[in-house]
Amino acid sequence: MAKATKPADLRAKTVEELDTLLVDLKREQFNLRFQHATGQTEGQSRMRAVRREIARVKTVATEVVKKSSAGHAPAVKS
Repeated sequence: MAKATKPADLRAKTVEELDTLLVDLKREQFNLRFQHATGQTEGQSRMRAVRREIARVKTVATEVVKKSSAGHAPAVKS
């Protein structure tokens, strides 16, 4: 991923697409950590961007799940 995804673009995706994107980002984060440990990376900027992108995807995924489950909440009888 060369450019950060906007939250509005992420909200348009399904939960499965968000999960796939999250797996890809975690894989990229692992590779960047590995490159950093072996001294092959030039800087920290991409590592920081990937970390923030992961947080963004997780946040939107949580919003989508809560939004979809809020409409299907069972009524509580007293």
